[in-house]
Order: sequence, then C-alpha cells, then structure tokens
Amino acid sequence: MPDDKQKPKEIKIHFPENLRGGVYANNMYVTHSREEFILDFMVWAPGQNTITARVIVSPGHMKRIIKALRENLSRYEKKFQEIEEAEEPKDKIGFTK
Repeated sequence: MPDDKQKPKEIKIHFPENLRGGVYANNMYVTHSREEFILDFMVWAPGQNTITARVIVSPGHMKRIIKALRENLSRYEKKFQEIEEAEEPKDKIGFTK
C-alpha cells in the first residue's frame, strides 16, 4: 500500500470571476525596495497608457517567479520554436535598472 506522503495533495483555489478573463499588458515597469518588488503591468499606447495589474512580491518569491518563467520559456521553445526577443522601446519606458 502506498505511503500517504506520496499521494498528491488536492489544493482547492478560488478563482474570482472578475479575474478569469485575465488582463492584457504590452509593457511592464519594475521597481523595488529592500522588502518587495513591485511589478506594474500596463497597456502602452500613444495617448492612452493604463496600468492593468500590479503585483507585489517578496525578493525570495521574485527569485522563484524568475525560475518558473525561465523553465516555462524553455519548455515553450522546445515544443514550438525559439522566440525572437522584441526590441526595447526607444524611450526606455518599462524597465528600471
């Protein structure tokens, strides 16, 4: 008989109706303090720039997010094709350094 520790745990997650459709973003602004990273996702269009989502995470969680994104990007490119990196905006809006 298998050990209970080996059974996958079922995790129930509530997904609010208003978030199910997701939001679109074609740009992101990143800033940080010692305690947190702030990621502002936005739609950047001439004359109409709008924040569509803000995510605030701890530095440790940010490292895990970056690792997950790298792993998923690698899987995507293996399955489909290598993605060509988009050019940076000429006015450098979006990413802090």
